[in-house]
Amino acid sequence: MRITQVKAWLVEGIKYNWTLIKIYTDEGLTGIGEGSNWPGSPMVLEACKHAGETLIGEDPTRIDYLWTKMYRDFNWLGQAGPVMSAISAVDIALWDIAGKRAGMPIYELLGGAYRKQIKLYANYWFLGGTGTPQDYARQAEAVRKQGFAACKFDPFAHTNYWYGEHLASNLGLTEEQKQLALERLVAVQNGAGRDFPIAVETHAMLNAPTAVEMAQRIAAAGINCMWYEEPVGPEFPDEIADIRRKIPLPVCVGERLHSRFMARPVLEKHAADILMPDVVRCGGISEMRKIASMCEAYNVPIAPHNPNGPICTIASAHVMAAVPNFFLQEFMVMDVPWRETVLGRPLPIRNGFVELSDEPGLGFDLDEAELEKHPGVTRRRPGFYV
Repeated sequence: MRITQVKAWLVEGIKYNWTLIKIYTDEGLTGIGEGSNWPGSPMVLEACKHAGETLIGEDPTRIDYLWTKMYRDFNWLGQAGPVMSAISAVDIALWDIAGKRAGMPIYELLGGAYRKQIKLYANYWFLGGTGTPQDYARQAEAVRKQGFAACKFDPFAHTNYWYGEHLASNLGLTEEQKQLALERLVAVQNGAGRDFPIAVETHAMLNAPTAVEMAQRIAAAGINCMWYEEPVGPEFPDEIADIRRKIPLPVCVGERLHSRFMARPVLEKHAADILMPDVVRCGGISEMRKIASMCEAYNVPIAPHNPNGPICTIASAHVMAAVPNFFLQEFMVMDVPWRETVLGRPLPIRNGFVELSDEPGLGFDLDEAELEKHPGVTRRRPGFYV
C-alpha cells in the first residue's frame, strides 16, 4: 500500500481555524487527521500541504518510521509550531488508516481500552454573555447540568493583555483587574456549586510575581481549583517548578510542549501536577501515547488539551482510552454549527463523556463538500473573548 495524495483544508471554528487533512492510498483506504493551531493557521495549512507532498509513494503502515523521518527532516525549522502541527495531522491520519486496515478502533491498536467512556471537562461554555460575574455564574450553573465533571475559564480575560497592553504592563494587572478576576471566579463557583472543580486558565499571560499572588488570592477565596494553568510559558521549566513550590494550587501545563522532548524537562524538574499535551500539536497519537507513558513514570496524570476541531476530540479520546493515567479531557461546549456536519454525523458526546464505538480507525470520515462551505478566516470575531 502506498500514499497517493494528501489534501488539506482550513475550516472556520468558533475560536480559530481548524486545519484538517485526508490521506489517500492506492488501495482505497483513507485516513483523516488534524493539525489545528493558532495564531498563524495559514502557516499550519501550508506546512500540512508540504509535509503531505513528501509522503507521496510512502508506505502508510510505517507510522513510527514516517514520524521520525518528518521530525528529523524538518527539525532544522525547530521543534515546535507549524512543523509539529503538520506531523500531528499526518500521524493521526496514518493511525486512522491502520485501524481501518485492521478492522479495529485505534484504542485497540494501542493495547486495548482501560475505558471507552472518556470523562470531559467543559471549556467555551461562557460565550453567551458580556464577561460580567453574573453572566459567568448563570452559564456555569447551566454547564454543570449538562453532566460535565468540571469547567475551565480564564478569569483574567477582558483585562489588559487581551488588548495589546501587556507589552506596556509586562503582564501585570491593576488591583481593579485582580478584583474582577476574583469576582468572576467566586461567581462561577457559587453558580456551579462549591463541589464543582474549576480549572483556572492564565494563558501564560501573567508575570511570575502576579501569577504567584493571584494563586494565593484564589486559594484564599475558597475556590475549588482543579488546577492553575500555565502560570508562565513553556520556555521556563525552572520557573514553573519554582512557582509550583510557592503556591497552594495544583499546576497544569503542556499545551505548548510540542513533543516528548519538550515535556521531559517539565517532568524531570517536577514542575507540574498534571500534564495537558495537545494531540494535534505535540506530534499526534504516537507522541501523545509516549508522553502519557513518560507521565506515568513520574506519577503525573494526563488531561488532553482540546480547544480544536472535531478530529482532535476523537483522536484524544482514543489515546485516553488506552492509557492508565488519564484524568480528564477538555471539550468545547460551544462551537460552530458545522463542527459535526464536517464529520457526517454528531460527535458521541453524552452526559459529559465521549463514548467511543468499536468502529475501525477513528470511526469517522470527512465530508469534503461540507468542508468547502466553511473556509477559514483570519479575522477575530467582534466581542470574542477566551
